Amino acid sequence: MVQLFMEQDKLQKSTITLSSVFQLWWPLAGSWALMGLELPAVSAIMARLAEPEIHLAAYGGVVFPISLLIEAPVIMLLAASTALSKDWNAYRFLRRFMLQLACSLTLLHILVAFTPLYDVVVIGVLGVPNEIVEPARMGLMLMTPWTAAIAVRRFQQGLLIRFGHTHSVGIGTAVRLSANGTVLLLGLFVGDIPGIVVGTAAVSLGVMSEALFIHIRVQPLLRILRDQSGATSDSLTLRQLLTFYLPLAVTPLLTLLSLPIGSAALSRMPRALESLAVWPVLAGLSFTMRSFGLAYQEVVVALIERPGSIKTLRRFAEILGVATSGLLLVIASTPLATVWFADLAGLSPELTALGASAIWLAIFMPALSVIESFFQGMLVQSRRTKAIIQAVIIYLFTNSTILVGGTYYGQVTGLYIGVMAVVLGHSLQSFWLWKRSPSLEV
Repeated sequence: MVQLFMEQDKLQKSTITLSSVFQLWWPLAGSWALMGLELPAVSAIMARLAEPEIHLAAYGGVVFPISLLIEAPVIMLLAASTALSKDWNAYRFLRRFMLQLACSLTLLHILVAFTPLYDVVVIGVLGVPNEIVEPARMGLMLMTPWTAAIAVRRFQQGLLIRFGHTHSVGIGTAVRLSANGTVLLLGLFVGDIPGIVVGTAAVSLGVMSEALFIHIRVQPLLRILRDQSGATSDSLTLRQLLTFYLPLAVTPLLTLLSLPIGSAALSRMPRALESLAVWPVLAGLSFTMRSFGLAYQEVVVALIERPGSIKTLRRFAEILGVATSGLLLVIASTPLATVWFADLAGLSPELTALGASAIWLAIFMPALSVIESFFQGMLVQSRRTKAIIQAVIIYLFTNSTILVGGTYYGQVTGLYIGVMAVVLGHSLQSFWLWKRSPSLEV
């Protein structure tokens, strides 16, 4: 087992500098950034196939948010595996939990996609335009493997990260995008396959390919864990696991609730179809910029206990926040906005103008992601996870209130209201995390 801990020991004994923080951060940031390319890549191909507005709206307004909402409880399997997979017995216990959770959520996905429950959710609750109901139904069916593949991938990634094999996480993301891109290009070459089929098939096959790759890469570690199975730590119980995991699992679930709420609101505001069509393309750009900050939470958790780390971590967060929001400002104020929406995403001139104007409302989103990751990392390390849930509830309440207000007012384009709701919600979320975080002792 000594070999597995060599990289961890080296990190623990080194001095915290901006360079050392960067070395730990960039492989995870690279993985997040690569994942951020998936949504714009899918949107770009769908925009070049038949009836792009309808299929983009079906994907961004129905399929993607519902799939993410069902998947939400497995997102924090990465944190659970990283923190708790200390030996073979703990790993097997966690693996059983992961498989049970994945199977239960896949069954829920099947019920929503293949039964009359779909009409209740999509028509009755979301109230989306009639022309996207059936394309979205087909897309949701093709997304059935999504949750189980994500569960396996994140669970096994946690073990790789725990024992210092972070490079495998980035390689796995590249494998996912390669499989995804192959399907997208094949769909573009054939030309007559519906965009929603091409997009969702690419996403499903991509994440399954990544899960298989990560599963293969983790096998050498598992063999070592099995060999060391005699030297185990205290047995992990279900109560301990749930006490640790449930507060973390609720956080992304509450956050992702805003996606179907946003789709329902945009469907009831002016220029509904255009807003729903541009939403996934703008979200892809925002996520790409935010991904660098999203990767920072694990860095803070890993380094914050070391003496003198706070000042360096805070300084790195400041640099990262200014750099990422600054980059989005450059895109918004130059022809790069047109390049993104028209040349890369393939949107029409009308939709490009709508998306380019909406970027200005999202300028601070990348910096807010860095702020949230910094303070959430502090809270996780100090085991004050209730504050994280409280912050997400504040975000969801703020977001929903603005969306409902925009729906009742009915005079502003839905996309603008949607972006403002997200930005203001994250602003208040960041404020609450700051207020509840431990004092910054340097």
